[in-house]
Amino acid sequence: MPHSRTSPSLSLTPSTRSMPFRPALSGLCMALVATTGGQALAQAWPEKTITIVVPTAAGGANDAMARIIGQGLSARLGKGVIVENKAGANGAIASEFVARAAPDGYTIMFGYIATHGINPALQKLKYDPVTDFEPIGMVAASPTVLVVNNAVAAKNVKELVQLIKSKPGSFNYASAGNGTAPHVAGELFKLSAGVDVLSIPYKGSAPAVVDTIAGNTQLMFPSLFTAYPHVKEGRLRALGIAGEKRSVLLPEVPTLAEQGVLNVNMSQWYAMFAPARTPKAVIERLNREMNSVLADKAVQKKIQDQGAEVETGTPEQLKTLVQKEATRWKSVIAAAKIKAE
Repeated sequence: MPHSRTSPSLSLTPSTRSMPFRPALSGLCMALVATTGGQALAQAWPEKTITIVVPTAAGGANDAMARIIGQGLSARLGKGVIVENKAGANGAIASEFVARAAPDGYTIMFGYIATHGINPALQKLKYDPVTDFEPIGMVAASPTVLVVNNAVAAKNVKELVQLIKSKPGSFNYASAGNGTAPHVAGELFKLSAGVDVLSIPYKGSAPAVVDTIAGNTQLMFPSLFTAYPHVKEGRLRALGIAGEKRSVLLPEVPTLAEQGVLNVNMSQWYAMFAPARTPKAVIERLNREMNSVLADKAVQKKIQDQGAEVETGTPEQLKTLVQKEATRWKSVIAAAKIKAE
């Protein structure tokens, strides 16, 4: 290739060898340099510690899952993998940080439905969930579940709706913050069930769950991944699944739709992303290694025991999902009149 670019056998006249030709040659050279550099980086990668940025506080579902995957990646890649929590602005702070990070595969993001699905419909962002990221692959999905603390007398959704209506102004629901999936699910529930419940936003799912268990708030719509350990131990009571079907982990708990509350379909998905322009070979390596980690039965059990189901796929499949989610949530949020602040 270098020889063909400089060969005198092209027999060009002096005029055709001057300015009209050089920009094209320069552009070709730059493209080849970028490609060669990307291939060299991919061949050497990884040479140092990889950071997984989590857009929520430590102790929540995202954090726990990222650490499970980080341990597996570290073992397979032979390099350290650390988790860094950057909570705030419904995941926008972490998203902006990763979008501006060097596209070298050493800073990646554990994104989820809020950062790459709901956020674009709620607020003006300093990042684009499609163009500022290279999708690596899906990790898992977990349905949202309506839970109440043990002081709430209702044993099912119908009883809860009747109880709330009989005591207006007495019920609060906790969320992981304005605009998060638990907040959107709560607002959809209010709209569909026709109840008045005050939203109490927290800085992450972990403190929201703690206050719901303590009785400072009466109900919540966490992911099953977040809620399941507490439901299993009897600290929270699950009344309904906010999804299209029942969960294999809680088969006795009917969906909200089965109990007469329609259109509260909130399945929370989790996925890994890298900054845009990360070399394709690095993305493919990350996808391959992450899918291998998630194929491990022990890893699957750790994630399933917490209430999520492993879901893997290609970078292309994840890109399609993000594009579809942006369209879906724009219409949902407009219909429910949900605001980020």
